[in-house]
Amino acid sequence: MAYEPPTGNGGARSTHSRAWYWLLLVPLVGTLIPSIYNKNAPTIIGIPFFYWYQLAWIPIAVLCVVVVYRATTGRSDRR
Repeated sequence: MAYEPPTGNGGARSTHSRAWYWLLLVPLVGTLIPSIYNKNAPTIIGIPFFYWYQLAWIPIAVLCVVVVYRATTGRSDRR
């Protein structure tokens, strides 16, 4: 018998909320393929594209995680 952690909503689990997890792949794909950002131009304030592209993904990834967390966590789970 496999252990299933409690879901906090009386055992009912929505398959609708699982689709939100696909949003977590956006930052992964954006940074996992170096051929997308392996270049120097365009520069911003003298910073090559290679660096500022990766740094731009930090707030994007945080936003994706926050959206997924809020969409998949029920009201009864929050305090």
